[in-house]
Amino acid sequence: MMLDNLKKYNVVLASKSPRRQELLKGIGVDFTILTKDVDESYPSRLPLLEVAPFLSLKKAKAFEDNELPENFMVITADTVVIAENEILGKPKDRDDAFRMLELLSGKTHKVVTGVTVRTKDFTKTFSVISKVTFDNLDNQEIEYYVDNYKPYDKAGAYGIQEWIGYIGVSCVEGSYFNVMGLPTRKLYMVLKNIR
Repeated sequence: MMLDNLKKYNVVLASKSPRRQELLKGIGVDFTILTKDVDESYPSRLPLLEVAPFLSLKKAKAFEDNELPENFMVITADTVVIAENEILGKPKDRDDAFRMLELLSGKTHKVVTGVTVRTKDFTKTFSVISKVTFDNLDNQEIEYYVDNYKPYDKAGAYGIQEWIGYIGVSCVEGSYFNVMGLPTRKLYMVLKNIR
């Protein structure tokens, strides 16, 4: 196992996202899942690129030391989509999802994932930015995707690993896995250096 240094930790992934779970498994981490409901608000003056790391740290701080297993390590993450100087969170409904995808169509936007790794005596927060370009999507394609894939749990109303990514994304600059919700290379490097 490459990440032998993690054997002394009980690693907790605080995320319900099946994509994050799959990506963390993919880099060879054994973990359990423990989630908390966290208020995902942030200060209105916070620069847009700092929102995702701010929220990942907020999620990590929601765990009191005494609620976590001995030798715990908690990993939290938050992903935001930034387009036209607006943060596109999870869509409220079908119309909102349609609006977001219409906004992304034919343009390049940023996807920022903030990650926090926390133990009893160590906290590290970082973020990774990827740029995603969509070709022009017509209304029929957007409606088909929203009605069949119901992307209401996804920032920006899309999952790059789904149909819309296959037919709509023309270019990704930076980490593809970051767009899925976890910057695996950067996280692996952080975990590898924990003693």
